[in-house]
Amino acid sequence: METLFITGGAGFIGSNFLIRKIQDGNSRIINYDKLTYAGNLDTLSPVKNNPNYFFVEGDICNQELVKKTLIENKVDSIVNFAAESHVDRSIESPEDFIQTNIVGTFRLLQASRDYWDSIKEDENNRYKNFRFLHVSTDEVYGSLGDSGSFTEKTPYAPNSPYAASKASSDHLIRSFFKTFGLPTITTNCSNNYGPHQFPEKLIPLMIQKATAGQPLPVYGDGLHVRDWLYVEDHCIALEQTLKNGRVGEVYNIGGDNEKTNLDLVNILCEILDELIPDSPHNPHKSLINFVKDRPGHDRRYAIDAGKIKRDMDWKPKETLDTGLRKTVQWYIDNPQWIERVMSGAYKGQRLGLNKT
Repeated sequence: METLFITGGAGFIGSNFLIRKIQDGNSRIINYDKLTYAGNLDTLSPVKNNPNYFFVEGDICNQELVKKTLIENKVDSIVNFAAESHVDRSIESPEDFIQTNIVGTFRLLQASRDYWDSIKEDENNRYKNFRFLHVSTDEVYGSLGDSGSFTEKTPYAPNSPYAASKASSDHLIRSFFKTFGLPTITTNCSNNYGPHQFPEKLIPLMIQKATAGQPLPVYGDGLHVRDWLYVEDHCIALEQTLKNGRVGEVYNIGGDNEKTNLDLVNILCEILDELIPDSPHNPHKSLINFVKDRPGHDRRYAIDAGKIKRDMDWKPKETLDTGLRKTVQWYIDNPQWIERVMSGAYKGQRLGLNKT
């Protein structure tokens, strides 16, 4: 049974990946998470009593604690989800993003390199089979025009503090492979959505506000384009990359689902009208409210995922329609999870997320 060290496993993508890995019965998981506002242990309730799940509260900036945890648990591979990831927050408070995404990644790499060097003589080939999988974003590539897609060869051109911090972390990952031989792999994904996503992100925010009858804030003209990837499809791609990806390589992971933000919000409203026919807020489209655009707002993202499709025979299973329906239904069926997030009860604090 492999032992995986997962950073940020109480976050959105990390928790979905972790639960899948625990439930497949072939992995022992060490969940290392700082438990910032977006780290929610409620999400992990299905596996918290599993004998193969272990939680360590810690910051990836704490190099000594990371190294100690790796050694004590004889870790086989690392999957790094830990990151500050919300663009709006990076505009308001960029320093947090520099600290976690750049300094934190560096400290994590240093600890991982020390650990990897320490298992050179391991009789179970952990040194040979060790992998460091770094989960990143398509935002490092900047903004596209009306045509074309990001490939693994697209030059980096980040436009927000968040994107710049993730670009920096990607470069650190590459440098530790090139300079020290640490067996790293990087993935750059498009916009994820699905169950357990913190309601500051577009889709859960719109669902929460629409069901509450609050205005649905859409930036600018609403014509910014994103490629949407259902989180379970992303997790499957990461599993295959960890198992079969080539060290030193970069893999783009996309959902083949480009939509403008306005079109996406309209689709969500239509699904809500259908699933909650007796809602006093129908039609939910009437709640749409255009607001001032945010600074440095990238116009269009699109992912060319041809490499991972060819190399690992992966493709997304969910269409945008099926994925959004599953997502909306999950939020409708889990009001307690949403209530605890919105109230701050899961962290013992109020977050003020009801503000438009």
